[in-house]
Amino acid sequence: MKKKICVVTATRAEYGLLKPIIEKLAASSAFQVLVAVTGAHLSPEFGLTYREIERDGIVIHKKIEMLLSSDTPAAISKSMGLALISFGEYFAESVPDAVLLLGDRYETLAAACAAMNEGVPIIHLHGGETTEGAVDEAVRHAITKMSYLHMASTEAYRRRIIQMGEEPDRVFCVGAMGVENALHTKLMEKGELEKELQVKLDVPYGVVTFHPVTLEKNSAGNQAEELFGALEAFPDWKFLMTKANADKGGRVINQMLESYARRHDNVRLYDSLGMVRYLSAVRYSRMVIGNSSSGLIEAPSFHVATVNIGDRQKGRIRADSVIDCIPEKTAIIQAMKQAGEEPFRQRLAAAANPYGDGKTSDRIIAILEEKLCGVEVDLKKHFYDIT
Repeated sequence: MKKKICVVTATRAEYGLLKPIIEKLAASSAFQVLVAVTGAHLSPEFGLTYREIERDGIVIHKKIEMLLSSDTPAAISKSMGLALISFGEYFAESVPDAVLLLGDRYETLAAACAAMNEGVPIIHLHGGETTEGAVDEAVRHAITKMSYLHMASTEAYRRRIIQMGEEPDRVFCVGAMGVENALHTKLMEKGELEKELQVKLDVPYGVVTFHPVTLEKNSAGNQAEELFGALEAFPDWKFLMTKANADKGGRVINQMLESYARRHDNVRLYDSLGMVRYLSAVRYSRMVIGNSSSGLIEAPSFHVATVNIGDRQKGRIRADSVIDCIPEKTAIIQAMKQAGEEPFRQRLAAAANPYGDGKTSDRIIAILEEKLCGVEVDLKKHFYDIT
């Protein structure tokens, strides 16, 4: 009998990473995949990105509404409560043999709590990582302690999960799905991308994604203003911008992005580019600017520079293609100029991506076949002490 694996996705970026795994689970004779869609995917404000999943031919087993039209701390707590109730009901009805979760979002934490209460083993991707500027840090580690199998993106992160007391024979270094997508997805030619985005990319351009730093109070607006001030120093460039996630402070940034884009002819703002368009845009860009994890994980595979702003990604392993700077106008301008200087361009050409070789999904499927099929899962975990 096939093992039922529920895959939960709440955001556009997360789905892009999970897509190859979903497709390989669906093609496997050992598994039945149930795709549960929630969060920003179902929100008109964030582009109704569940439609991208359907366009890819993937069957959505359940749509779980939980996102309120506010991003205050109280609203996020209420959204988590709705998600916990709804996922609890869903797991009781669908009875999956395991739940596959990626990363560190609050929707993911709610799904993890529901799975734990229902006694469903959790497979966790991207555990062991650090992002010191965001509440994601605590969420990620909490999910790690609830999880049965761990798929780390680097060896250092695998060791950190073990340091947290997880048994080594259930912790694996598989690489990052973002690298697999960057290396193996059929991307658009530049002319096709221009037609798709309805913009001529005939001058240097940057791809901009900026999210709120959720452990800093009321910093979103000020930091966005500093970023905009820096972009003003490059009037001959074009900038492709994508909106922020549904995090605390995300709507403030998105309103500012909309206003800025209306006032600048060299700016194009998108609710969501989707994986193929986003990676294609990064591939031909001069640099990636902002504080998205894609600047650290995907962009190095294209030998494209990343100007990483502020503390949102602080603590994450990074390639030599990444330039870190504080969220101030002059520092961002200096980092953007440095990315174009010849010494850095030489370093960029030789930069290696520390997040793997692009064979992540095959490793994950093989591990799931070994650890879930034909064996009894024992959820009684022993704390592994490092001696």
